Amino acid sequence: MRILVSGGCKNGKSYIAQRLAKGQAKGRLYYVATMRPCDNEDIERIERHRREREGWGFDTVEQPVDINKCLDSCDTDASFLLDSTTALLANEMFPGSDSVNMDAPARVAGELVSLCQQVRDIVIVSDYIYSDAILYDELTDAYRRGLAYIDRTLAAVCDVVLEVAFGSITLHKGGEVFSALYEKVL
Repeated sequence: MRILVSGGCKNGKSYIAQRLAKGQAKGRLYYVATMRPCDNEDIERIERHRREREGWGFDTVEQPVDINKCLDSCDTDASFLLDSTTALLANEMFPGSDSVNMDAPARVAGELVSLCQQVRDIVIVSDYIYSDAILYDELTDAYRRGLAYIDRTLAAVCDVVLEVAFGSITLHKGGEVFSALYEKVL
């Protein structure tokens, strides 16, 4: 099963995604971490996520770029939790040295679809950052459009699409499939 979990920042997406990934796991369970910490807030978030999944059986794989390379060290007949497309796109689109890769959204979307097709089960976390009416600079707007493109691409190939807001879940796709899993894990 392929599940996309989207929603606002710090709304409980990762915790819900962890429960869903654990609930559908039939064997090995991987947590594919994409964040490259830039400041103390990022480091604290990473540590909080590690504490939250402690004892859940996740093997953590750090893969901030080239997402399909995580499969080099993972069993594809396993369950995966990828957290998050937001960090992955930032890493790919802004690789450093003041360079910008404007082709990153299309490439990342394609790589994520490929990953979904290669593994048995996957839960993917993304941030819903593209709905406000604020005017942003050109690069920020390009990043937001890129993330929206990735989310639309993933929504098309995922069996279940959820939005999390303040711990509440809104189901956008896959009601029948999700109902059985929801009863089991949430």
